[in-house]
Amino acid sequence: MIEIAPAKVNLFLHVIGRRPDGYHVLDSLAVFGPAADEVRLAPARRLALELQGPFAEGLLAEADNLVLKAARALAKHAGIAPEGTLSLVKNLPVASGIGGGSADAAATLRLLNRAWGLGLPESVLLELALPLGADVPVCVGSRPTRMGGVGEIMGRAPRVPPAHLLLVNPRIPLATPDVFRARQGGFTPQAALPNAWADARHMAETLRGTRNDLESGAILLVPQIAEVLSAIAAQPGCLMARMSGSGATCFGLFARPEAAQAAALAMPNAWWSAAGPLYEAAA
Repeated sequence: MIEIAPAKVNLFLHVIGRRPDGYHVLDSLAVFGPAADEVRLAPARRLALELQGPFAEGLLAEADNLVLKAARALAKHAGIAPEGTLSLVKNLPVASGIGGGSADAAATLRLLNRAWGLGLPESVLLELALPLGADVPVCVGSRPTRMGGVGEIMGRAPRVPPAHLLLVNPRIPLATPDVFRARQGGFTPQAALPNAWADARHMAETLRGTRNDLESGAILLVPQIAEVLSAIAAQPGCLMARMSGSGATCFGLFARPEAAQAAALAMPNAWWSAAGPLYEAAA
């Protein structure tokens, strides 16, 4: 059994305030795709985790891995003993601002809910997801979502038109806490979004009036991000270029698939890149 764990891409990210406990309050629009990890399950009497894929090196198949945490949380809720060998195929860069670990945990909840025959509704999976991390709940549904709070508040997103993304990462990990500490300036108001966009060009016009408030701080820590953004923005057909989340992954928005694919081929071989349509979660 296999479950896809698509990358989470923040089309914009505004820091709109700060809570008394020090956590920042955010406003963001998250979409998913075009690259993904995979979580696979094979029969076994005990719960175990195997790591595969181009970015598996350096990850630990131990108790603090989010995949195992998700499996144990689901088993505890269901009152059963967790079993099966989970294989995480790590195709997404680690610590890269596209929610890879969160997507893996969410995919594990979906996969085991099905494999163990639990039949739990998404609302229950969301309750189990939040203690695992602020980005895990939005990854459970893996569909366009307006995010608020520290990421735990999820609202209806505008209807997103067909569009294609180019993801590019300079292969430099970037820890989220470091980026928040490097952030400078005040707070940004919530973004005004329409109910829907007619096409990718109209969506880009709106998004160009927003920003990623973490981008400048991330560039201070990893100057190569500015090079990535410039390279993406220079590609024919690119409607906008921006960093996703806390970086260092950046994205380009394209209306035509062939333009996105050509842009991916134009990126330096030393960088990781992927191009394709926005991910559409199964109903």
